[in-house]
Amino acid sequence: MSTAVDSGPGWRRLHRRTVLVTALVTAGVAAGAAVPVTVALSGRLGYAAAIGWALAGAALLIGCAAAGDYVRWRRTRYRVGIERVDLHTGLLLVKRRSLARERIRSVDLTAHPLLRILGLVSVRIGTGEHSGGDSTLTLDPVSRPEGERLRRELLDRAVAGASVTHPDGELATLDLRWVRYAPVSFVAPMLGGAAAGGVMQVSDWVGAQAEVINWTVDRFRDTPLVWAIVTLVVAALVAGVVGALGLWIEMWWNYRLEREPGGTLRVRRGLFTSRSLSVEERRLRGVDLVEPLGVRLAGAARVDAITTGLAKNEEARSADHNTLLPAVPRALADSIAAEVLREPVSPTGASLTGHPLAARNRRLRRALSVALAPVLVQVVLGVLLTPVLLWTALACAVVFVPVAALLAVDAYRSLGHTLSGGYLVTRSGTVRRSTAALQRAGVIGWTVKQSWFQRRAGLLSVTATTAAGGGACTAHDTDASEGLAFAAAAVPGLLEPFLDRD
Repeated sequence: MSTAVDSGPGWRRLHRRTVLVTALVTAGVAAGAAVPVTVALSGRLGYAAAIGWALAGAALLIGCAAAGDYVRWRRTRYRVGIERVDLHTGLLLVKRRSLARERIRSVDLTAHPLLRILGLVSVRIGTGEHSGGDSTLTLDPVSRPEGERLRRELLDRAVAGASVTHPDGELATLDLRWVRYAPVSFVAPMLGGAAAGGVMQVSDWVGAQAEVINWTVDRFRDTPLVWAIVTLVVAALVAGVVGALGLWIEMWWNYRLEREPGGTLRVRRGLFTSRSLSVEERRLRGVDLVEPLGVRLAGAARVDAITTGLAKNEEARSADHNTLLPAVPRALADSIAAEVLREPVSPTGASLTGHPLAARNRRLRRALSVALAPVLVQVVLGVLLTPVLLWTALACAVVFVPVAALLAVDAYRSLGHTLSGGYLVTRSGTVRRSTAALQRAGVIGWTVKQSWFQRRAGLLSVTATTAAGGGACTAHDTDASEGLAFAAAAVPGLLEPFLDRD
């Protein structure tokens, strides 16, 4: 099979250190696997023989991985042409991929600690189309200067609307005071639970789970059950807070948001794994001010970009792919959103039109239904089986019903919509409140939904559809006439043909 087509002018190879990276990563995996394997074999073969077999297996694994990556390196070429970016790779199954440069929307650079030590980065070039892996090319790895050259060359486009009031340069940098919002996020309790589960799992692997359980029981033998549970929950939460702080520092250390010449917003961040995420301003359609419940109670919010061409598989791969700013004080979030949109004032701070009381009643009914369902189940089982379940049902009702009612009322108070200059603004949510400001010029259609229950209550939901991946904006449970008037005013002429004016 000839490869002459891959060896002409302009074709480049990945960095040859990719083989070393693969060998070192595989060595780490082999070392981690060698410990339990050696322990398992030592009982049958003795420690010396077990170590010998483990080392032989590790050497074979590392050699095979390095040889396979060497073949990949030898058979991979890429080229940046005037109109297209090409990538050819494969030995038995040759893959030839090509992306039109005019459709490229992102060039992101990532480097885990080993790549950083060796001066390498992984480059991911994407068009944002909803076509799976065919919409991206990954060059893994190239040298850092080569990655920066590719990013500048492929994203250097002029942007309309640039002005002296919002010049290129730095928009935001890391402020260590922002770390105080990490413990109040939902990550902390999740990490706490994961830590407790991890201790049990590791102890099971080494055959010491019973000892861990017995040790824990001994510590609380003379402690009332309620206080023992409270102590364990607090310990898990403390572990979660520590983990959340560590995760935040790893993700957002060295954070910097800047606007580069050519119309690109660039986010750089990361302590151990460095990340460089770029968003073209010409595909920016608005911003989303996201306020998880704990962060909102602390008076903070984060800023996400609403962009065209973000495929759903990209969103699943990196949930924070479009996060421009971590959780910061709300006033600062509004200020940075205005800078990102090149507006004097952020539309996310505009006063919103409230929704009718029928929307509150719908949320109360749904929340109470969810809260009372397990209570009713326990009541039935308590009558049929044991009275103990009646007491647990009472406890669940006392705890869950007020919480559900408070969340429902808060969800209603969060509802709102308005038009602010060239943007339509919608807000909804309680556990995760979202205030989305979408360019009215970016709306390509409207979806109007009205269930049977909404129709009886005189409500409907209107969704502004865009080409912005998952960035559609919905005004939930608006008054029927108000919602249609809002949609008609947001994009004049788009919805009028479907409205009945009689």
